[in-house]
Amino acid sequence: MGTRIELGQKLRQILGSDNVYFQPPETVKLKYDCIIYELSDTNVGRADDTAYKRMRGYKVTRIGRGPDEHLIDAFLDAFPYCRYDRRFVTDNLYHDVFMLYY
Repeated sequence: MGTRIELGQKLRQILGSDNVYFQPPETVKLKYDCIIYELSDTNVGRADDTAYKRMRGYKVTRIGRGPDEHLIDAFLDAFPYCRYDRRFVTDNLYHDVFMLYY
């Protein structure tokens, strides 16, 4: 589909800010609301002993001070190969986790 950089740009559009981080080290101070994404899988389509399609899988976590359920719909609408995984709250911050292939 696209590159990691293109994915980052699309995530910035959905979030509405530049607080999007790719596999940030622990030394980076996050600014909330934010999105963290990391490479987690690769899906290779094969037919006739040939790889014809490759998509990278990413774990994407939206972290914010509020639940912002409209962002769940925005993710699912923007990415055809996306699924909502779970929500949890830690230190009064909401974490919404998605798995997507891009």
